[in-house]
Amino acid sequence: MISTLLRSALIATLAWGLSAAAHETAPPAAPAAQLTVSGAVQQPLSFSADELRRFPAEQIVTLQLPGRDAGAPPSVLKGVRLRALLERAQIKTADHNTVKKLAVIASASDGYKVIFSWSELFNAELGDSVLVLFERDGKPLAPAEGPLALISGKDLRTGPRHVKWLQSVDVRQIVD
Repeated sequence: MISTLLRSALIATLAWGLSAAAHETAPPAAPAAQLTVSGAVQQPLSFSADELRRFPAEQIVTLQLPGRDAGAPPSVLKGVRLRALLERAQIKTADHNTVKKLAVIASASDGYKVIFSWSELFNAELGDSVLVLFERDGKPLAPAEGPLALISGKDLRTGPRHVKWLQSVDVRQIVD
């Protein structure tokens, strides 16, 4: 019995690891070309990379991240703050306390998901650098990253909340 439980746990752990590794290495068969913003919003929206490039200049952000390898030049990323997209979609709030109960879930077309709280995005410095990316080093994102991606540029380790092939952003109330 114990060996069966251990074997099941090992298989589940390996499957999760392979899923996370797959997100890091191979694009899905058909990367998402549109980003949808939905859930607890007044106006569900959809954006392409070209539509994001046409956002007002003050909403387009350039972020510089150190090179991944020692001695590599920094990457210059360009995108729109996730907060600006959520403001455009108009998050639904019953009262001023509702926002404390909201989670924002960014999902890739391969199923990878990351979560932000409303407070992280709207009430902390971190929100200034959570970007929906459409450009890296002056060029559209590489096919391995997808037409759109998301990154949390102030995280100590940017990898866990780097969503390649960004497909959707869903606002959910997680507590009644």
